Amino acid sequence: MIAALADSPVVLLVGARQTGKSTLIESPVFRERNRRFITFDDANALAAAKADPAGFLSACPEPLALDEVQRVPELFLAIKASVDRNRAPGRFLLSGSANVLFLPRLADSLAGRMEVITLWPFSQGELEGAREGFIDAVFGSKLPRLTPLEKWDERKEIRRRALSGGFPEVRTRLTEERRKAWYGSYLTTILQRDVRDLSRIEDLTVMPRLLAILAARAGSVLNTADISRGSGITQTTLKRYLSLLQTLFLFQELPAWSVNVGKRYVKMPKTFLSDTGLSAYLLHLTEERLNQEPSLCGALLENFVCMELRKQAAWSREQPQLFHWRTHAQQEVDMVLEAGGRLVGIEIKAGTSVTADDFKGLKALATDAGRRWIRGILLHSGSEMLPFGDNLVAMPVSALWRLAAS
Repeated sequence: MIAALADSPVVLLVGARQTGKSTLIESPVFRERNRRFITFDDANALAAAKADPAGFLSACPEPLALDEVQRVPELFLAIKASVDRNRAPGRFLLSGSANVLFLPRLADSLAGRMEVITLWPFSQGELEGAREGFIDAVFGSKLPRLTPLEKWDERKEIRRRALSGGFPEVRTRLTEERRKAWYGSYLTTILQRDVRDLSRIEDLTVMPRLLAILAARAGSVLNTADISRGSGITQTTLKRYLSLLQTLFLFQELPAWSVNVGKRYVKMPKTFLSDTGLSAYLLHLTEERLNQEPSLCGALLENFVCMELRKQAAWSREQPQLFHWRTHAQQEVDMVLEAGGRLVGIEIKAGTSVTADDFKGLKALATDAGRRWIRGILLHSGSEMLPFGDNLVAMPVSALWRLAAS
């Protein structure tokens, strides 16, 4: 973000509520230039900016940090006009809990003038105090070795991490009951404030129910007709609600990858929630329940891996795009990472044992990708890193934050 402020007039930091955006822009590193901080959670500041956006900006000394800026859409045109008169870098540091890319009027007003940075909940590497190198490692010419850990129960540890999620404040809650209380308050805040700010929805009770449905379908292809029938929400309304949940960084889509025009591909995206702790809360998942019903682990684990890779993609050297791959012949790979035309396939398995059959999808994708193929990785809940043929490797899920880039 420091680099972005050095050459962009406007930098917008976006992400779900409680990911630490306000804490970050109020930190000493951004206060050192006497940057004034104003939050539009303050009723007086909100009223003043809405009443006279241009006057509000002209009265505030720069450089400015404006928090929860999505609550004042009128301000974006005033910022555009100000930047067009003076394109000096670092003038405006904005933060918001809504994705302006899903709010076309706001995104278009600052096109070419603003750099957008997304702040997700903590990654596992951040929690460990280490910078993950997994993505750059799997795109490398040779994979580094992964040293087995002593006194480490991979399956138990991965489940614990997935159930806890990555929101900074919830990580301080030491008991399951306190984490549940935090997530309950979190959803109430979003429904009462952000949803009402961005959309006219009278029956707010439908949103947690829809989120729970999406959490239960994590890793599944998005079928709006099926969700509509199961939820009783019309398809037109459902699509509007899904867009709203994406705008608030609660729901994510993983698009489909395809290249071979001679094959029939499933082109619909897969669905994930942005935090597995929130998924666990909505689905009433606990360690005890996962032990009793291990079939519930698969969707939660795939959601966990998808979001860890999405976070890492932002700071890796490769910065790949993320997809899934599925054909009408039922060949599929959970995740496809594409960088510079090169591909890495990622399969995810909740179990601890791995067989050659688990690599069928990766082998099919390798054939489809041809010379673009780098390797296929199967992430599992066991402890070993094992080769399974040419450019096919099984790794523990913890390799996501333990594997170093070469």
